[in-house]
Amino acid sequence: MVDRQFSEPHLAALYDPQFGREAREDYRFYLPLIMAAGAVVDIGCGTGALLHWARESGHGGRLTGLDPAAGMLEIARKRSDVDWVHGDLGSAAWAREFDLAVMTGHAFQVLVEDEQVRASLASVYSALTPGGLFAFETRNPAARAWEKWTPEHGAEFVDGNGNRVQRAVRVESPVDGDIVRFTATYSSDAWTQPETSRSTLRFLGADRLLEFLGDAGFVVEEQFGDWDRSPLVDESPEIITLARRR
Repeated sequence: MVDRQFSEPHLAALYDPQFGREAREDYRFYLPLIMAAGAVVDIGCGTGALLHWARESGHGGRLTGLDPAAGMLEIARKRSDVDWVHGDLGSAAWAREFDLAVMTGHAFQVLVEDEQVRASLASVYSALTPGGLFAFETRNPAARAWEKWTPEHGAEFVDGNGNRVQRAVRVESPVDGDIVRFTATYSSDAWTQPETSRSTLRFLGADRLLEFLGDAGFVVEEQFGDWDRSPLVDESPEIITLARRR
């Protein structure tokens, strides 16, 4: 599970130690798309690890990362050969500037309200060149991933200072329709107190997602159920979508 709500610098510093890029199946899926595009925007870019990887892999075009979390962008800005923008899609005013927009780490799921989804898709559509591609993923609600977000399914990792950190996740119950609220608590024997990150995610079904995309003017080109490009079926863990601007 990737929790995108790392707005504070001390929490942002925990992101990459947990979700290192080499272990990220989503990054390995999106990287070839980025390398094949001239101008790319990563929406909800976080610490910028994916765009860092693209530069290191030889991408010579325009790369832009957008994120509302200043703490995450502070880490991203360790590379200065990428344009880093502090804000969200509501504050961006791009028009036909990018061949590809990506939204990784299940960041699409932070769009909880219908109007947020519609406004964000409209902004992505505007930012893309005609025929431009929007690539993103959301968890398939049929797989009910949140049922395993329990302290018993926690994780342990080593932070940037060499401290061993434990993460315990707890879902607030009951789950309200397609909305899931949860907390992630981080603790370490080296710290004076635990740190907690709170998140709210929406689990849109495939049919509703297609409706939103169609209304925004996108044509869905491909959908996959997992990072190996397997077909989307009822039990698939992901809904990975490649949608093109008409």
